Amino acid sequence: MAKKAKWYQVLLEVMLLLFLVAVKVLPVHDVTLPEFLTGKDYIDTLITFFIFLLSLRVILRLTGWWYRKRNNMPADKDDNVIYGLSNLYILLVFLFSMLTILALMGINYKELFTTLSIVAAAIAIIFKDLITEIISGFIISFSRQINNDDYVKIGEHKGKIVDINLMKTTLINEDDDVIILPNSKVFTSEIINYTQREIKKINTEFEISLDTLESVEALEVELKEALKSYRKFIQKDSYNLKVVQIKKDFLQLKFQYVLHKVDRELERNIRRTMARKVVSLTKKVKSASPETPGTLQVEEG
Repeated sequence: MAKKAKWYQVLLEVMLLLFLVAVKVLPVHDVTLPEFLTGKDYIDTLITFFIFLLSLRVILRLTGWWYRKRNNMPADKDDNVIYGLSNLYILLVFLFSMLTILALMGINYKELFTTLSIVAAAIAIIFKDLITEIISGFIISFSRQINNDDYVKIGEHKGKIVDINLMKTTLINEDDDVIILPNSKVFTSEIINYTQREIKKINTEFEISLDTLESVEALEVELKEALKSYRKFIQKDSYNLKVVQIKKDFLQLKFQYVLHKVDRELERNIRRTMARKVVSLTKKVKSASPETPGTLQVEEG
């Protein structure tokens, strides 16, 4: 479901579906069965299963095609709705497969579920976490709060979303580590979606000794100079060096700037340049006042 189907694949599925419906309706499948199948409705059960499977595939493919066309979405791009349709397809196929297996075994699943209501309740308790993950996955998929390729912070984890499936949400962080989170944790965690924000502001926090600080204005000029190669990507009047807190021997500062557009690779390069510059400043702090350690924290603002 994640990839767009070719037109001939859909056509073949429709033709096969129509053939199976004809076989189901018309008495053309009255054939001599092996002895172990005599008296059992295996053929009808299997035909019904494949009719359901193909009908579901065709409906979801057409729904996905209509959604892509409506939103001008290219064939190689997916979003939460496409993931949601894929997850729905997997869930329905699993449930109907279980019912088909019961039918092939000659078990009346209606009577079974009625008789085993207490057992079913126990099973529901045992698989509570599984059910919670699936429900959370559907809510996440159709909520549109986060989408594939969004750069987000979920709890303590930060990275780009690469997949949202029935059970898990997968991120890739800036170190290219793959982070797999349960959907229930994603659903209940605080989420910061950096991609959906109209303004992209980056903050660099650090401390500097008062003895080595000529002036806040001079320091701001020095930090701007460190980013001169990136000026075309940064809004001209967005630079701002803020005093966060005044300590006895040092200042806690925050340097802010806003990018013209969201570009994760560009942001990584700018943060790397800023980090190196701040490290050089904190080395001056250590040489001037060894008891006042310089600290660096780069965060999204």
